[in-house]
Amino acid sequence: MRGSASGVASVTRWLAGAPAALLAGVVHTLSFSPFEWWWLQLLSLGVLAHATSRAAPRRAAWLGWLFAVGWLVSGFWWLYISMHQFGGLNPMLAALAVVVLAALLGLYYAAAIALWARLRTGRITWDLLLWASCWLGAELARGLVFTGFPWIASGYAHAVGPLAAWAPWIGVYGLCALAAALAAVLAMWLSDASVRMRLVTSAGAVAVVLMAHGLPDRFTESTGTLRVSLLQPNVSQDFKFDPERLEAQLRGLVRQLSAARGELVVTPESVLPLSRAQLSDGYWDTLRATLDTPVQPAAALTGVAAVGSRRAALIGLFVGDDESGYVNSVVAVPASEPTVSGAEYRYGKRHLLPFGEIIPPGFRWFVDLMNIPLVDQARGRSQLAFAFGGQRLRPLICYEDLFGEDIVESVVGPQAATVFVNVSNLAWFGRLLVQDQHLQFSQMRAIEFERPVIRSTNTGATAVVDHRGKVTARLASSTEGILEATVEGRVGATPYARWLAALGLWPLILLVLAAIGASMAVGRGSRGRQPPRP
Repeated sequence: MRGSASGVASVTRWLAGAPAALLAGVVHTLSFSPFEWWWLQLLSLGVLAHATSRAAPRRAAWLGWLFAVGWLVSGFWWLYISMHQFGGLNPMLAALAVVVLAALLGLYYAAAIALWARLRTGRITWDLLLWASCWLGAELARGLVFTGFPWIASGYAHAVGPLAAWAPWIGVYGLCALAAALAAVLAMWLSDASVRMRLVTSAGAVAVVLMAHGLPDRFTESTGTLRVSLLQPNVSQDFKFDPERLEAQLRGLVRQLSAARGELVVTPESVLPLSRAQLSDGYWDTLRATLDTPVQPAAALTGVAAVGSRRAALIGLFVGDDESGYVNSVVAVPASEPTVSGAEYRYGKRHLLPFGEIIPPGFRWFVDLMNIPLVDQARGRSQLAFAFGGQRLRPLICYEDLFGEDIVESVVGPQAATVFVNVSNLAWFGRLLVQDQHLQFSQMRAIEFERPVIRSTNTGATAVVDHRGKVTARLASSTEGILEATVEGRVGATPYARWLAALGLWPLILLVLAAIGASMAVGRGSRGRQPPRP
């Protein structure tokens, strides 16, 4: 018995060390797509909660930072590909840039966990609330500060699994806090808490999970169906902006439009790697003529667009010029239903990617080290959806679908979008992890707002996600093809959409502040009861 107890104590001590924190961060990445081992998110974060449960603030910050670095480096190492392979940056500098980015973002978590260690009261209920709130604060900071980069925020792991049912109520950031609280409950089993307290908190955790299955989950209703063709050209990023290969890309788009069978055809982001003004009127007329050509009778027998029906396309290209700036855009052609003032429908990307599309102040020198075209772009402003085929389609360009708080305006009200349309070009980042991770973000948006998401990408993941977050159709990655599918639009608003539209993320921010303030008040006489672990 003594040997067994000694072994358990050794494992417990190892789990509280720096190597375990770093390894737990790497394991944390396995909870996201394509692995979707959501339960690992709870276990790995539970290791961190255990490691910092009695640590002094400085050590807690160190352990939290190591966890975050392990998680973020392993989670978006693919940034190296864009900087080195396509940007021409020295491989050592590119690798260093990824590590530095992860290290800087990791400071949010280091600060949050140091605060938790300083303010914990020794009262388990309060400390659970404080832990979850501090973790939430770090996730919010990463998602909001300096335009935000919430890639693989912890809540996204639960786009699958039992906690997904909470998403229409509390959103991805609410899931971050909920998962952190459950992880802390798991960590409690490695602590010296009483058996009664372990059982009580565990029962509460199980109740939270089971409660999800009893929550109302029907907040929207159908607006009918639309047959769509989602193009995947599979143009290598090495060739995409090569002037000598431009003509081949122009012909390729016409060929794919001609082969598409849907009522609405959607192309990837920047399928035409130049501005609208640089296209000849003749080429634009060719696109229109291609779309105006009635679908062949044989197509009608296969369940696609009716013979003779009017079609439309959403084309990804740039709009603007050198003086006004270029806007990464989606343009409708032809518009079968008139838009405001009869103008051509255009949507410009609103949330720009730092370093890739907009240069942060003081970093011109870094961007100049790379060969990335159109790196300093202008910002789009409109959130107007494209009305077509009885649906209102809201474009989301590239990683805009990470920011639910930015697009919620398009989900509520009489002109609310019925379908989200994500157009992306992930060829910049290779294939491993990034495509599946991005698809998982679309799944979370679908669950949060009960809206389907259709995705047209250059190399993958081209897919259809229904309003429950289920991937109903997907093209194989790194292949040229057209995904023919039917999407069912939805109208209505989830509880999360309603309070997010009215209040933004302020309820969650105030929750963090309230938990910190309450812990400070409760813990004035309690802090210091437990000696810090060396």
